[in-house]
Amino acid sequence: MDVSVLGMGCAQLGNLGSVLTDDEAEATVHAAWDAGIRHFDTAPHYGLGLSERRLGRALAAYPRDDYVVSTKVGRLLVPSPETAHERDLANLFDVPSDVRRVYDLSRDGVLRSVEASLERLGLDRVDIVYMHDPDDHVEAALTTGARTLSELRAAGVIGGYGAGMNQAAMLVDLIEQTDADIVMCAGRLTLLEQTSSLGMLAAAHERDVAVVAAAVYNSGLLARETVPDRGTYDYAEAPHGIVERARDIERICREHGTSLPTAAVQFPLRMPQVVASVVGVRGAQQAAEAAARMTAEIPEELWTALTAAGHIVAVESIVN
Repeated sequence: MDVSVLGMGCAQLGNLGSVLTDDEAEATVHAAWDAGIRHFDTAPHYGLGLSERRLGRALAAYPRDDYVVSTKVGRLLVPSPETAHERDLANLFDVPSDVRRVYDLSRDGVLRSVEASLERLGLDRVDIVYMHDPDDHVEAALTTGARTLSELRAAGVIGGYGAGMNQAAMLVDLIEQTDADIVMCAGRLTLLEQTSSLGMLAAAHERDVAVVAAAVYNSGLLARETVPDRGTYDYAEAPHGIVERARDIERICREHGTSLPTAAVQFPLRMPQVVASVVGVRGAQQAAEAAARMTAEIPEELWTALTAAGHIVAVESIVN
């Protein structure tokens, strides 16, 4: 899969956590573009379609062949007038709940979802489609979901397909039992956690399936140069032991002239089959910071020190 090594996660464009104006959302995408980012990941789930609409409007300013867009299927959006007066805060998005999510990986559900995403994005094709968090829908993902996306790939509607998940075990099944091109693993390929993904990486290496690492900051704990006393890890308050580990990694990074977030962004790309790191971006400053972190020089001695301290696995152990 031809993806730029730094991807912009577009959940923030869907008002994740707080409201972003249309102008701020557009400025974020343009700043990411100016910083060299050409890979944009979105989903119908992000703001009940708002992220896709905003991303599509912003990318209309650029040549279609110059960027990669990934979106997702599984959470089909259906009208919900009875909840239109509510906000989608239970799912962390500050948007009106005028539609609701219905999980559907049937052939019809996938086709409808892709068609709706193309309309919201204003595109006639999308580069990558992931099945979004199919944890409770294993059989459908491995059968109707995968088969339908394979058909769409053959028809040229999508460039490739796979699944995006917060776990690695089911991604092994997808890699081994379907003809998926690429998988997205969120939060399990970071400075704080890799061991649960070793089997997935080995399977991807064996089958020549590309891997995208998302949530490389572990939902916030690795995003600052100084680890806070209280931070977010895996979408919850970070346990004390995890905070202390992050601080030790921070210390080692400083000793080698590198910031913690810089190491966090670049680390997954050391692993076999990982073709991109996807970082959530909100605002022009964060876009510029992400690009600078991706291009910063990191001495090889840092990775040696982190391996010796037991924080990261030796890359050689993954495929040998």
